[in-house]
Amino acid sequence: MFPVTTRILVVDDFSTMRKVLRKELKALGYTNVDEADDGKTALPMIKEANTSGQPYGLIISDWNMPGMKGIDLLQFCRSDENTSSIPFIMVTSEAEQKNIVKAAMLGVSDYISKPFNAGTLQVKFEKVWSKIHKEAA
Repeated sequence: MFPVTTRILVVDDFSTMRKVLRKELKALGYTNVDEADDGKTALPMIKEANTSGQPYGLIISDWNMPGMKGIDLLQFCRSDENTSSIPFIMVTSEAEQKNIVKAAMLGVSDYISKPFNAGTLQVKFEKVWSKIHKEAA
């Protein structure tokens, strides 16, 4: 599982969903959490985190947002060598198979369907963490 000191970026256009995610993350022991209200807001935050030497260890993003959708943010992250390896979990109500396939093709680390709880987050975190360390071995 990700260390509780992991710096996490939560990207969602609804402040209520960001609060829910922050609450569920806190329940799992994660307190180093930043928020962005869409991909356009998140991009400079991600770049600044990398430049400062304190990069995000995990990005959790909604799919549907005005400005820049989560799928576009994922595509940017995967296309930049500085951010391509950041674990990226998509949280969304987009349950259509074609969207799941598209996210997988773009390199999403995992996918969480709304609604969810801390237990769901924990299972996904363990799965992504395990996958990262299996690839590194």
